[in-house]
Amino acid sequence: MADEVVLLDFWPSPFGMRIRIALAEKGIKYEYKEEDLLGNKSPLLLQMNPVHKKIPVLIHNGKPICESLIAVQYIDEVWNDRSPLLPSDPYQRAQARFWADFVDKKVPFCVDFCDCCLKLWTTKGEEQETAKKDFMDALKLLEEQLGDKAYFGGDKFGFVDVAVVPFYTWFKGYEIFGNINTEKECPKFVTWAKRCLQKESVSKSLPEQEKVYDFIAERRKNIGME
Repeated sequence: MADEVVLLDFWPSPFGMRIRIALAEKGIKYEYKEEDLLGNKSPLLLQMNPVHKKIPVLIHNGKPICESLIAVQYIDEVWNDRSPLLPSDPYQRAQARFWADFVDKKVPFCVDFCDCCLKLWTTKGEEQETAKKDFMDALKLLEEQLGDKAYFGGDKFGFVDVAVVPFYTWFKGYEIFGNINTEKECPKFVTWAKRCLQKESVSKSLPEQEKVYDFIAERRKNIGME
């Protein structure tokens, strides 16, 4: 019996993009179901994620897996014969999990995705300046961890790259509305992001920055920022 894989998602969500990349890396076919998070959440979403009631949710043969990093690890374990994302070495695997977890808990553009980054395009003056500093500090920290490596884990695209690169799709909006230049401040990070985008699994899983920018611009209009 073939695996039945369904992804409940919202197209601009970087968390959902993580799962899309992982599935693409493994060559897994799946059914994509778009959720209307700005309107009504579907009964299926509420059934499959009754605790948090949010996307993304990976459904494998009728069983839900919630939280993006958990879902990516699940995909890597279930389809472990295809393009492994986590290293085979236990220590390196632990390090990859540490940095992905660090991004989710400590890096402003992830943990405060609806706060720090939101303030880049919804505030002005001192509040926005504080958000800009937090954002750039986060990028510089990640750039330091990346160093001169091609990818966060070394020469091979892997788990931490999957965890981080989706946020790059939002950078055009952050740069224009937040008046920042990420490539000038963190050239190695941007070079890494562009290298990731050369991979088909990434480029086909992430929306164009222009589309996300238009989404942000529309949201700004809706809250009276234009």
